Amino acid sequence: MRSCQKVMDWMEVYDRPWGIAGGWAIDLFIGNQTREHSDIEVAIFREDQYRMRNILANWSFQKAVKGELVEWESEMLELPIHELHGSDQTGERLEVLLNEVENEQWVFRRDPTITFPSSTLFLISEDGIPYLHPVVVLLYKAKNPREKDHADFLAVKDLLSTEDRRWLCNALKIHVPGHPWISELGVMR
Repeated sequence: MRSCQKVMDWMEVYDRPWGIAGGWAIDLFIGNQTREHSDIEVAIFREDQYRMRNILANWSFQKAVKGELVEWESEMLELPIHELHGSDQTGERLEVLLNEVENEQWVFRRDPTITFPSSTLFLISEDGIPYLHPVVVLLYKAKNPREKDHADFLAVKDLLSTEDRRWLCNALKIHVPGHPWISELGVMR
């Protein structure tokens, strides 16, 4: 999981909540790499985007706007923009995902009725690497799951606590009613 350690080095002085996201977050939760990853993503709070930019001052960033990458001119990014693609002089790449937080609750940008306590949004791996809670990762992956997203779900579902499986099940019922993962979570009402 050398890629995750590199991100730790880049974010070493970043003093705000953050964590590895996507498939790498699933692997950090499990404790080993379960599949190949084509990129690496971090999640931060939207309000901290300038702090992140200052920490990674030698990086150039583009924002994703309607499926196209456009140079980020350092303006405050608001919804619907939530994704940045950064690169440094050596060719290292990092995707940054901006997350909404209100009243100490993470707010799902696709449906603000779905929330999660921001105090437990990021967990810490055995190696000390912060990562996005796997239920939040899976919620994002559920909308249009690819084969790798389903593999991530299968790899982690039985390791989730009953409380986390229940939260994910309820969130899926709101976000993607009838999703096959709902029955696979095996949560009783």
